[in-house]
Amino acid sequence: MDLDLTGRHALVCGASEGIGRATAHELALLGASVTVMARRADVLAEVAASLPAKAGQSHGVLAADASDIDGLRGKVQALAGRSPVHILVNNGGGPPPGSANEASTDAFVDAFTQHLLANQARVQAVLPGMRATGFGRIVNIISTSVREPIANLGVSNTVRGAVASWAKTLSKELGPDGITVNNVLPGFTETGRIEQIVRGHMARTGHDEATVRAELASWVPAQRFARSEEVGGVIAFLCSPAAAYVSGVSLAVDGGRMMSI
Repeated sequence: MDLDLTGRHALVCGASEGIGRATAHELALLGASVTVMARRADVLAEVAASLPAKAGQSHGVLAADASDIDGLRGKVQALAGRSPVHILVNNGGGPPPGSANEASTDAFVDAFTQHLLANQARVQAVLPGMRATGFGRIVNIISTSVREPIANLGVSNTVRGAVASWAKTLSKELGPDGITVNNVLPGFTETGRIEQIVRGHMARTGHDEATVRAELASWVPAQRFARSEEVGGVIAFLCSPAAAYVSGVSLAVDGGRMMSI
């Protein structure tokens, strides 16, 4: 199986922690040079320094705010101008919990900006390099909510579904250029996001943290939450040459939790 990413440049968003950081590590293990991206430059510098590297690999940092679309586009264009980006992993923290009917208009606008519009800006910035080399991998880390909406995540459910449809459309448009577009749908994973979800359940039910965690884990056939590296490994596979014929899919990594086929 060809998993070799030697000579490829990957841009991994939301890489300061959690699934993004784990994905950066897995891509580096496969030989890619990785640029880690998030808002906090100091944390990113530590992440980049911790990535495995062999001869020919060079890891870097790009600090940017996904809510500033023009600034984001300019920074990614400059990066891609210096070194074409062959792999783009779109990832970012989800919107706060809450019901859809009570969410403000601003909450929806902010979520669409930081996810859908930011993804669009990054894709447009890296496309010339992918097309020039005839190799491109775009992976969006979203949520199982695109298939089964999750209670008390009204804004997140909405924007994640929009990203999934956008990605499916892109996969049709970019396939002739040798570019694949896929979504990974993590289930309950030990990240800051699961802590946010647990707090939301605690507020709604009045149960303590241990009770809520046990209840959530009981919904998963594996009876546990995922580790970030387990999700990162799946993302890295989709970025590899071996996955060249996988495009337009939304792949759940949820321990079998979802009821749908």
